[in-house]
Amino acid sequence: MPSTVEKLNPTRVKLTVEIPFADLKPYLDKAYKEIADQVSIPGFRKGKVPATVIDQRFGRGVVLQEAINEAIPESYNAAIDEHKVYPMAQPEVEITKLEDKDVVEYTAEVDIRPEVKLPDFEKIEATVEAQSSIDELVDERIELLRQRFATQKDVKRKSKKGDVLTLNLTATKDGEELDDATAEGITYVIGDDKGMLDGLDKAVKGLKTGEVANFTSTLVGGAHRGEEADIEVTVVNVQEQELPEVDDEFAQLISEFDTVEEMKEDLRAGAEQQVRADQIADARDKVLEAVLEKVDFELPEGVLKSELEARRADVERQLARGGLTVEQYLEQTEEEEAETVEEFWADMDKRSTDALRAQIVLDVYAEENNIDVSQQELTELIFRKAQQSGTSPQDEINHMMEHNHMPEWMAEIRRGKALALICAAATVKDADGNAVDTALATVDSDEDEAASE
Repeated sequence: MPSTVEKLNPTRVKLTVEIPFADLKPYLDKAYKEIADQVSIPGFRKGKVPATVIDQRFGRGVVLQEAINEAIPESYNAAIDEHKVYPMAQPEVEITKLEDKDVVEYTAEVDIRPEVKLPDFEKIEATVEAQSSIDELVDERIELLRQRFATQKDVKRKSKKGDVLTLNLTATKDGEELDDATAEGITYVIGDDKGMLDGLDKAVKGLKTGEVANFTSTLVGGAHRGEEADIEVTVVNVQEQELPEVDDEFAQLISEFDTVEEMKEDLRAGAEQQVRADQIADARDKVLEAVLEKVDFELPEGVLKSELEARRADVERQLARGGLTVEQYLEQTEEEEAETVEEFWADMDKRSTDALRAQIVLDVYAEENNIDVSQQELTELIFRKAQQSGTSPQDEINHMMEHNHMPEWMAEIRRGKALALICAAATVKDADGNAVDTALATVDSDEDEAASE
């Protein structure tokens, strides 16, 4: 099927494709057969209606349209392969010539991947944070385990940091009680005030069972979220946490190990793996940032617009599920990058733009270096997705097939492999000047997400 390509701009082309009727004939035969199988015409058995009768009853134009619609995808794919263009969107197709029993011609305008000149990755340099202390991380994990298996007992003394309190909260505004800002039987640990009312920790510290404190704070939930209210807190009960000793008995309680030394060794191995993974993830982000600074290319305007709109819609859906507006989210998180809604969306648009640019760079690298995806790698990705979503691998396979996610997931794996190879070629050092080896980076879905984020 003859075809030509015209470059409209650096990111858009127009393909002109001819389909001779000799090539269209199999599609015509299929269209006639499908119509014959569906219709009932007196004097003819179902499926045996001649083409001339179908033309008389339904018009040849109907059959031609069906055949052409079937033929266009295959001829279009052949044309983009022939001219080595990489579409990033659906084409806009227009039939420009239809001469029955001779030729069909159509044009397809489509946004394409821009040409990218990749930098010398061996000259890419990035600096990451030094690895955090393994000993401190092990101690933190042991302390969390002690708290998880702690026992509690009632005490009559003043409450102090680490105590577990049972609280009743009542909020009023201008002397009127706010029903949706009142709660009873809340469990609260002094010193752990994340997500709680500002000032609560200070108000309850030092109180005994039955005592009351009053303070003013900004509500963090309900219909009056973000409004200032007067809070009355009553301490219903004070309990002291008794943490278990870190000994062999504790090790047997919380793990499969018989001794505390074996437990600590296992915790250390996990901590080392986490620290290593965190540093590699940081290196990956920094290297990709450095690469993007070295390349310059235009993005397809339509593709970028769609990407920004889709990302904004996704963020708004996520916030809505949490009952938040952008303004409320900014108030709660105190995000450093953005203080206003306009700055928030501007930062989000920049991230989305960089993500699209990163995908293009990784795709070009994968093409130039012939990076393939094995069945084993796809299987591993499916198992990881199942583990992350709490489903079975078969459920993920069914979802992939139903929604045609295989090309997308294969691209996800290729980009992850491309990024790992780019990082291995780059020079990465930590803040102390030590070389960071990224060659052992494991390609997984989190890495792929980091590339797209």
